[in-house]
Amino acid sequence: MHVRVMGPNGEAKYWIEPTIGLARNFGLTPAEITEALRLVQEHEDEIRRAWQRHFGS
Repeated sequence: MHVRVMGPNGEAKYWIEPTIGLARNFGLTPAEITEALRLVQEHEDEIRRAWQRHFGS
């Protein structure tokens, strides 16, 4: 399970399982990576529900 985060300078991919963590960064600044991680952690439950609705698992 993962989520992609888009920013003005690029994008990042974060794993949601087994734990939340940065998988790849494509051009985001360190500050953008930190903020994106905070948002992914804050919205983890919503992301999981959306993933399960979309992929059915």
